[in-house]
Amino acid sequence: MPLNEGRARNMRANRRVDSKPEIRLRKALHSQGLRFRKDYRMDINGLRVRPDIVFTRRKVAVFVDGCFWHVCPIHGRQPTRNEWYWTPKLRRNMERDRAADEALTDAGWTVVRIWEHEDQGAAVDAVIRALGAG
Repeated sequence: MPLNEGRARNMRANRRVDSKPEIRLRKALHSQGLRFRKDYRMDINGLRVRPDIVFTRRKVAVFVDGCFWHVCPIHGRQPTRNEWYWTPKLRRNMERDRAADEALTDAGWTVVRIWEHEDQGAAVDAVIRALGAG
């Protein structure tokens, strides 16, 4: 039984895929004529990785990271309640991100990480640059 039913409902509402920043970026990339896979599962060296947007031919993987969940250096904050839960949880998220980046890079992929607060035009430009280099 959760300590707080309202909080439990909020946590269940957090989306793993199709967040608003992710949808905005996908629409912008699609309007540029770019085609991609979304939430594409890859098993690389025993590690399961699910980038938000994947350009398989060019080997470019794009992650749209939420500021709270991935501890943004600008907007990330340490929770003041239930630190016993949140501190290790957020640390694991960061470690998983680094492991995914390393596995993809070692396998010859280009990784693009975009924070949810980033300017849409800059995010699209970063992906297009990576596609040109990939």
